[in-house]
Amino acid sequence: MPRRYLPNTDPSRIKALQKAVNMEGYKENGQLVLSYQTIRDARLLLNKFRNAQSQYQQYRNQFMKINKDYKEEAHMARMYVSHFIQVLNMAIRRGELKKDIKEGYGLNPNSFVLPPLDTDSDIEKWGKSVIAGEEKRISRGGVPIYNPNIAKVKVHWSIFADHYYNVSRLKANAEKYRLELVQMRPIVDDLLHDLSNQVKNFYADYPLQQSIDKCAQFGLIFYLSSEEKKQIEAEKLQNTIEF
Repeated sequence: MPRRYLPNTDPSRIKALQKAVNMEGYKENGQLVLSYQTIRDARLLLNKFRNAQSQYQQYRNQFMKINKDYKEEAHMARMYVSHFIQVLNMAIRRGELKKDIKEGYGLNPNSFVLPPLDTDSDIEKWGKSVIAGEEKRISRGGVPIYNPNIAKVKVHWSIFADHYYNVSRLKANAEKYRLELVQMRPIVDDLLHDLSNQVKNFYADYPLQQSIDKCAQFGLIFYLSSEEKKQIEAEKLQNTIEF
C-alpha cells in the first residue's frame, strides 16, 4: 500500500475522526471494517477534542477582538501610574513631602526606583495601590498631587482594570483549552494511526486503485509514488483487456 497522509492540524484531525464515525457498521463481505469498539473510542474522543478546539477558538477569538483596544488602555494606565509615582518621588526629593508617606502607597520609602510596571498584573497591582494610598492621604488632609492628579490616574486605570479582569479570564480559559488540546493530540494521533492501519490492512489484498478508493471512504489519503501510479495504470489496462 502507498504511503498515507495522517492529519497534522486540529481541523483535519476532527474531520478524520468524523469520517471514521460516519462509517460505523460498514461491512465488506459481511465483515466489519472497523470494530464497534474502535468507532466508540473515536466518537468519544471526537466529542472531547472538538469541544476543546471549539472552546479554545472561541476564547481566543474574543481575546483577539478586544486586544488592540486593551493594549492601548494598558499603555495609558501604565503611563499615568508611572508618571504619578515619578511626581510623588520628585515632591519628596524637593522636601515637599516626607519619604515615609510612600509606605501608604505600598512603595519603599528608601528607594526612588519605579516599581515594575512591565506586565498587566503589575499595572493592576500598583495602580490600585497608589490610588488607594493617595485617596487615603487626601482624606486625612494631605495636599493632592497634581500633573497628574489621582482622579485622572484613576480614570485611565479603571478603564484598563475593567478589561484586565475580562482579558485575564479569556486568556486563562483559552490556555486551559489549549493545554487540553496539547494533551489530547497524541491520543488522537494514536487512534487515527490505529484506525488507518485497520482500514489499510482490511483492503491490503484488493487491487491498488480499488483499495485506495475503499480507504478513501474512511478518510484515508495516500501519496502515490511513480511506481504505484504505473501499477494503477497497469491495472486499468488489464481490466480493459479483460473486458
